[in-house]
Amino acid sequence: MKTFEYIQSRRFFAQIAGGMEEFGKEELAELGAADIKTAFRGLYFNADNKVLYTVNYQSRLITRLLAPLLTFDCHSTDYLYKTAKAIPWQEIFSADHTFAVYATVSDSKITHSKYASLRLKDAIVDYFREITGIRPNVEKQYPDIWINLHIEHNRAVISVDTSGGSLHRRGYRKQTGTAPMQETLAAAIIRLTGWEGKKPLIDPMCGSGTLLLEAMMHYCHIPAAYLRQKFGFEFLPDFDRKLWQRVRKNADAKIRELPEDLICGSDISRSAVGQSIRNSQSFPQGRGIPFNTKDYRDIKLVHDSMIVTNPPYGIRMGKGSDLSRFYQELGDFLKQRCQGSTAYIYFGEREYIKNIGLKPTWKIPLVNGALDGRLVKYELY
Repeated sequence: MKTFEYIQSRRFFAQIAGGMEEFGKEELAELGAADIKTAFRGLYFNADNKVLYTVNYQSRLITRLLAPLLTFDCHSTDYLYKTAKAIPWQEIFSADHTFAVYATVSDSKITHSKYASLRLKDAIVDYFREITGIRPNVEKQYPDIWINLHIEHNRAVISVDTSGGSLHRRGYRKQTGTAPMQETLAAAIIRLTGWEGKKPLIDPMCGSGTLLLEAMMHYCHIPAAYLRQKFGFEFLPDFDRKLWQRVRKNADAKIRELPEDLICGSDISRSAVGQSIRNSQSFPQGRGIPFNTKDYRDIKLVHDSMIVTNPPYGIRMGKGSDLSRFYQELGDFLKQRCQGSTAYIYFGEREYIKNIGLKPTWKIPLVNGALDGRLVKYELY
């Protein structure tokens, strides 16, 4: 094998949550990617190393970026093993590093993703054992390097995860409540509001503060992966450390301060507010965000502001909760005390949209894990 596929083609694959492909396409273009093509839960794009590093560091919506090493027809796990074992793995990592394999399989003769990932893992282990006499260790949670296997219609792609694990893990979330919103979804919501800091942004049911922290990072131009310690692209054979340092330095130079009281949050749960405060302290800018323990119904007036919130739903409210009444009361609060403002409400369970009693400006489907939720905009005249 003369060289790896991504080096020849400069073509990469960005994984993204279902329904967010078009938003991801816009963001990739903003960050310098070229020839972007939409696929199921992902995007193909072209990038040089500078753009690859930039997207990994700054993308708020992408989950992982994959660099393909080899694409080949594959009808059996034996052939998968044989082909994978011929890849020069030593050019990427050593037997002293830990690794993990994750696989997806669809519409192929190989039907079990776990067995496919096991065969790829065996091929990598046997490759190193034969060459070095040392067996590299598999670390399933926090490996040094992630290897991805995707088989669709009997066509296999083996890739390096250049992100080094899911990019939704920003590093600021020290504590979470029940069923927390994923950071990438929160970032998508902030993006869809179009908020640029001209009006105060308020989350009256902030939970562990994910929406507010994504808003703060957006306004302050803090790269999404600012707290990340390492990336998978550092293992690629063409990794340029000096270029990566320049990319990081240039992005960090654009970071700015957060004006006082531009962002604020509250929650009825003292525990949730404590989690928000601890999470916000990951950034100097976050330490100035006021968080209060308060029932949203005790807020007397919200004027000329943007309300962005992810109200509790079935999982978070517990069994026996009267959610229809809860959302009706939320609608009353918006109508009576938030006039002159705009509200963006994320419904994890969209059947409760009708209980708000307000006419939506628009509704956009956004997936949160297994939940097929909706982001709904309300103009509160």
